[in-house]
Amino acid sequence: MKTYFWLTVALLCCNHASWSGPLDGSPLVGSWRMLPGQSTDVDHFGSLSIECRAEGDRIVIVQVWGSYRGVRDSIAFVPGSPAIELPVTEWVVPANVFMGLRQPEGRKRQVSGRWEEGGNVLQVEERVTLRGSQGETPVTTVHRYELSQEKDLLTYRPRRSTRKSGPEPVYILKRSGAREAYVATLNDNWEITGKLPVNAMLISLQGIANKKGPLVYLRYPENWPFTYVNSVFDFYQNRKYYEFKQLKSPEEALEILGQYAKGYVVWDPSVRTSLIVAFTVAGLEDAVVVTGAEIPLAEKAGLKRIEDFRGRFTGQNDATIYSWAYDRYWKRCSREYIIWLGGEHGNVMKPAVADWGIVKQVFFHDLSTRRSDSSEYALARTLLSEMKPMSMVMGWHSYKKDREEEHVTLTSSFGHRVEGLNSLPNLSFSAQIPASPGFVFKNNHHVKPGEKPTPRKKVYVSCVQTDGIGLGAWLKPGRGEIPYAWEVLMNYTWMAPGMAEYFYTMATPNDYFIGCLSGPGYLYPKAVPPLLLPKLIATAREQMKTLDLRVFETMDWSEGSEVEGNTDLTETVIDQYTNGMPEAIGFVNGYGPGYTFAVRNGKPWVSYDYYLSPVRPEADAVADLKELATINAKRPYFLLVHVRETSDIKRVKGILDKLGPEFEVVPLDLFLSMAASQPTFKERVLQR
Repeated sequence: MKTYFWLTVALLCCNHASWSGPLDGSPLVGSWRMLPGQSTDVDHFGSLSIECRAEGDRIVIVQVWGSYRGVRDSIAFVPGSPAIELPVTEWVVPANVFMGLRQPEGRKRQVSGRWEEGGNVLQVEERVTLRGSQGETPVTTVHRYELSQEKDLLTYRPRRSTRKSGPEPVYILKRSGAREAYVATLNDNWEITGKLPVNAMLISLQGIANKKGPLVYLRYPENWPFTYVNSVFDFYQNRKYYEFKQLKSPEEALEILGQYAKGYVVWDPSVRTSLIVAFTVAGLEDAVVVTGAEIPLAEKAGLKRIEDFRGRFTGQNDATIYSWAYDRYWKRCSREYIIWLGGEHGNVMKPAVADWGIVKQVFFHDLSTRRSDSSEYALARTLLSEMKPMSMVMGWHSYKKDREEEHVTLTSSFGHRVEGLNSLPNLSFSAQIPASPGFVFKNNHHVKPGEKPTPRKKVYVSCVQTDGIGLGAWLKPGRGEIPYAWEVLMNYTWMAPGMAEYFYTMATPNDYFIGCLSGPGYLYPKAVPPLLLPKLIATAREQMKTLDLRVFETMDWSEGSEVEGNTDLTETVIDQYTNGMPEAIGFVNGYGPGYTFAVRNGKPWVSYDYYLSPVRPEADAVADLKELATINAKRPYFLLVHVRETSDIKRVKGILDKLGPEFEVVPLDLFLSMAASQPTFKERVLQR
């Protein structure tokens, strides 16, 4: 096919809205390539690229349709000046080659244009005669080139005067080199004697590379605890316009990404804890973690040995190993982040959060927070005491060593906040993906400000899926079929705003987000030093404003678990939240059934009356809920249900559908508003 020159645009400022800097500094200058999945189909040619360059007082934009058998287009003119005539040298209309249209060769076309919106939009008008089967027709095409706020995306819209219906052609082009990353897929084997060494190496390589920008995303098994990990990858491709190159093997990953590392650190598979210490070294030294089996791969990639833990910790307990690591590395580590790389134990480790810790140069460990483990407990206290107040405690406690309530009680006692889990993936990538320019987090509220709905003599049920969206039923069947509340991970407002956008853009009208869990992160308010709790509440309030949240959830196991312990809140704690969050319409409390109920300043505090276990037989759950309605005979009765994170909404709906006409499932904000207007529960707070 002949080469066809169709569009080159030269740009010059001409009015108050024009580009006013040097032409070679115009944000349009550069090479642009179309993203096929986000653009109008380019039938025959399949692709479009645009190059813009400055030539004296002009900027030249060249369009190339296709590749091997492509069409190249070029014109030049000065925006703001009178239209110029350019020859029609070939007949092809490249965007619509399968339509019976052609341009008459040897004739002229007129081109003019102007800058708009401060140089972020170029509008070009082209007048030409197109020839169809019935003869010639004059056609005006307005070509609009619009830059994104980040200046790395270009939206091209050609509008022909003769196209009166149907979708408007839109081509999304990405600046060459922008929004490009790598992706690798991890093995579904996290055993030390299995594939953990390779997975750990890739996670460490991800963290090191992502210090330079969002360069590496890892795909996890479909059964990963954070169920959204692969769906977010699709979101980054389709909505954030990232292009990912697949890393097909660990060898290829090291070959391509090894340039970002300064060396490697060897851990000892016979001493599990040595891997946790190796992750600390990885962050401080930009060192890939390997076992002896991976040393040849690392050295083939040009990496040098920085540290070797083989045999160094043999026969030592964790307290001794971490004390050595404290003496050697702690002074160089972050005082705002720390990672408990706990969770699974023994032959299994799932260190997905390690990439984030490497970026933040944190101290990794899995020390026990159980008082009877005196040596580990003492070192854990030392670490937490030397962190800044309100620091982020990432990862999770070891299921082998202590309990959740012990872990969070200790971290809360220093005014820190927990953001779990050890299996939290890809944060080093997601932390660098902002929300779209102009994106506003908008929740699905059902009660207007100042509105006071009147309840009827019914049993009102509202459901909250806890343990964060990522561990819940977000991608499971049934979402959107009934009113449902979801704990939002509020720290995503600054840690992963693009991921927060992912959830908000997917929400149905029945999905309602609430703030959690006792603060800007997970904490126990009764354990927090009194002078620090108001500051934590104030931070949570600001996050709620950003995320458009009006309901907040508290939980406190600092005096024992949800069954055996005292989980009630004191009057002082209730007042601090009520006064510290004036925009909130109400509060929910607990995890299992709770016993704190109150109304303060017109805002209800309602605890869970039921915990729906994922393994509770449906018939038994139905009987439980009906019995609660019998015992709580006054109407209206407000029955708040905590749904365990692994349940899916289809199952929940199946249970609720069997309750009968006296029961009504309502959105949580409506539930709390009605409870505030007619609180049939008896007030109960912890008296001290």
